[in-house]
Amino acid sequence: MGFRLSKIYTRTGDAGETGLGDGRRVPKDHPRVEAIGEVDTLNSQLGLLLAALAEQSHNYPGLRQISDVLEPCQHRLFDLGGELAMPVYQALNGAEVERLESAIDTWNEELGPLENFILPGGSALIAQAHVCRSLARSAERRCQQLNAIEPLAGVGLAYINRLSDLLFVAARLIAKRQGIDEILWQAAAKPEA
Repeated sequence: MGFRLSKIYTRTGDAGETGLGDGRRVPKDHPRVEAIGEVDTLNSQLGLLLAALAEQSHNYPGLRQISDVLEPCQHRLFDLGGELAMPVYQALNGAEVERLESAIDTWNEELGPLENFILPGGSALIAQAHVCRSLARSAERRCQQLNAIEPLAGVGLAYINRLSDLLFVAARLIAKRQGIDEILWQAAAKPEA
């Protein structure tokens, strides 16, 4: 593979537009660019989660298996970004969605049923997994907004939806493997009548 970027700045975006892979120039706040940006933000935060998991895996060896499942997701998010930037390009396939579903099912068997709503916290790792989950939902919303005006082909929408589910289950599994109780939501006290 040759060099992809020979120059980092091009000055072509200084007027508020950016180029897509199909040659179109669109405003930087175009729904397609918004979707690309949300996927990129998620990928960056997932990188932080993976780095933290690697740092803690010597204390909690069970975290390595979580990393093994999540690491390919960074590459697939990059693929999704490519699909968004180049509308005719298709990189993701159904096998990736099935891989996430399989991991969710396996992890859920270990965790058991969720009996209450949980809050995103307990440890920095748990909270970071929830940050990634919420960003996956945000990326999904941006992709759905784009899909409403420019229909998206392929499995990208299904992938980002399953990834948010996987990250939720990963947060729960991190808590279990760290030996930290989940923080259960407590409803506000009802005023006395």
